[in-house]
Amino acid sequence: MTYQELKAEENKYVMNTYGRFPIALDHGEGATVWDVEGKKYIDLGSGIGVNCLGYNNPVIVDAITNQAHKLMHVSNLFTTEPMVQVAKKLVEKTHLNGKVFFANSGAEANEGAIKLARKYSFDKYGEGRYKIVTLVNSFHGRTVTTLKATGQDRFHNYFFPFTEGFDYAVANDFDSVRRKADETSCAVMMELIQGEGGVLPLDREFVQQVEAYCREKDILLIIDEVQTGIGRTGSLFCFQQYGIRPDVVTMAKGLGGGVPVGAVLAAESCSNVLTPGTHATTFGGTPIVCAAANAVLDTVGDGQFLEKVKEKGEYLKNGILSIGSPNILGVRGMGLMLAIIVEDGKHAAYANKLLEKGVIGLTAGKNAVRLLPPLTISKEEMDEALTIMKEVF
Repeated sequence: MTYQELKAEENKYVMNTYGRFPIALDHGEGATVWDVEGKKYIDLGSGIGVNCLGYNNPVIVDAITNQAHKLMHVSNLFTTEPMVQVAKKLVEKTHLNGKVFFANSGAEANEGAIKLARKYSFDKYGEGRYKIVTLVNSFHGRTVTTLKATGQDRFHNYFFPFTEGFDYAVANDFDSVRRKADETSCAVMMELIQGEGGVLPLDREFVQQVEAYCREKDILLIIDEVQTGIGRTGSLFCFQQYGIRPDVVTMAKGLGGGVPVGAVLAAESCSNVLTPGTHATTFGGTPIVCAAANAVLDTVGDGQFLEKVKEKGEYLKNGILSIGSPNILGVRGMGLMLAIIVEDGKHAAYANKLLEKGVIGLTAGKNAVRLLPPLTISKEEMDEALTIMKEVF
């Protein structure tokens, strides 16, 4: 079908909840995709950071295919090898000595972390310690609860009443966190790089101060690595570059390499809080998804692979800055989680112009053209994208 034919069918049958780009994608290879009309694009979005090993990667394809011939899904009334293997790799590669709960998405992983934190405090202190402090400009999901956890007023509309028990501190302002995280608090939850907020990295000193305060007050430190995790910033998890030891780490996106998966990794400090009957999800840890996650972790968890991610991030960042355009106000981020900073309100226009010329970029915040390319992107694909960027900017 042509794009126009597909769009007509979509308008007829699919809820209009997304501001989609005016193309329909058909297939991909590496970091390159083609639409149904045959036009080629260098994809610097990778499904919003999901397709971390690119398109048609045999490592992922073979893992899914082989598992599909065995078991695609069983309920969590049974144990399966792929699920146990993923949990073991996550625990061992993070050195958190904890345990994993599997979910289906980032929002669901964050919901699980919220429940864990509240039960942790309830078990130790009884009622009254329930508040979770997040940061202004944060983003933690689209469910009613994770929308309330999100520190952006524009998301707090339409769906009242929201789940109560959340408050917002100012990023990189430790005094703000200390004021908000009072005796009624059970957790502080942060993204180390605020992705949807505009690719805004937190200051290392601030993060370490928050960690120390959480230890002092027995408040759980939850690090939302839904977007930053699984090699995106040049380490398996971003917290490993901040010199901290979280109590809880949430993840999704890149963990499945293209299939839907989320996970809550609880460190030794709180790994036994969720007990039978306190939390569950039908599709969490299902074999076909965990087969893909094992393939991702075996690839991305390698030190040499992660070093290459850092090198590619520097190459792409320096290539953008070398364009020398006054329209580019800077580049921020870590690894292959980058943002081209432009004048406020013009980021969508630049993203649309890039798409027209053959590069898929995303937007974030008020002024960021967000780049989350596959971690396997080649130098040739980056060079092709940079050539188009030079023309656009």
